[in-house]
Amino acid sequence: MRIVFAGTPEFAAVSLRALLKARHDVTLVLSQPDRPAGRGLKLRPSAVKALALESGLAILQPDAVNAPAVRDAIAAARPEVMVVAAYGRILPRVLLELPPRGCVNVHASLLPRWRGAAPIQHALLAGDARTGVTIMQMDEGLDTGPMLLQRSVSISATDTSATLHDRLAELGAELLLEALSTWPAPVQQDASAVTVAPRITPKQAQIDWSRSAEEIDRQIRAFNPVPGAQSALDGTPIKIWRATVERGAFGAAGTVSEAGSGGIVIACGRDALRILELQRAGGKRLPVPAFLMGHRLDRGARFGRADG
Repeated sequence: MRIVFAGTPEFAAVSLRALLKARHDVTLVLSQPDRPAGRGLKLRPSAVKALALESGLAILQPDAVNAPAVRDAIAAARPEVMVVAAYGRILPRVLLELPPRGCVNVHASLLPRWRGAAPIQHALLAGDARTGVTIMQMDEGLDTGPMLLQRSVSISATDTSATLHDRLAELGAELLLEALSTWPAPVQQDASAVTVAPRITPKQAQIDWSRSAEEIDRQIRAFNPVPGAQSALDGTPIKIWRATVERGAFGAAGTVSEAGSGGIVIACGRDALRILELQRAGGKRLPVPAFLMGHRLDRGARFGRADG
């Protein structure tokens, strides 16, 4: 099948790789412009662009997808269908209607739950027991189109955004190939069950120790690896990467009740968190024993919000 593919991060690259392996004819790839990354802020291509170049595919990186040149390039590629996965742009009607079979989207949630840019993080934050992937026929709304295929996976107590992302990326690629080969009848979404998953803001990464240990644990896992759940110790920002919940009463919220080789126990509004891995600003991610070798931490020390 002749396909124009639009996507940007690694989640999308997994689907593009599957299309190529299945010998679909990808005639054009759209990806967002290169962005500054790393300490040197050098321009870095997206995962999809890197794969497209490696595979010898034509690549287009428009600043605005509604530009006439974008429509002309897609029309010249003569796609039967356009596949979109985590592209990061809303497509106008003129592009949605251009391919004979329209546009299909690989979305990392069980629609209509978690429409929007950050479905994986929001599923973890909410404590959902399950999530999944939906292959959807796109319309002009944000993840509002009819569904072609959907499959769920369980969320474990140790899942992070990173682990869940990888499982859903593979599942999305598998479902995409199935949808393209079978073209199931579309099913309308249940408008009464809609929830939204907007982009994550820096403020959401700040830990409020007055919340329950269970909620903060979900926050830590949801923001691993980006942007990292943050607290502060003696005015220094600290990112917390891994923890377990400890049941019981441990004192004032944010107070350290134990610091040793078994972890750093911090009281929460309900129960406590045993921190197992953390990172001081400018430093490396470290397990607690290695962190404590270079940073003394006494019982009674207080963690607070990194934003003051």
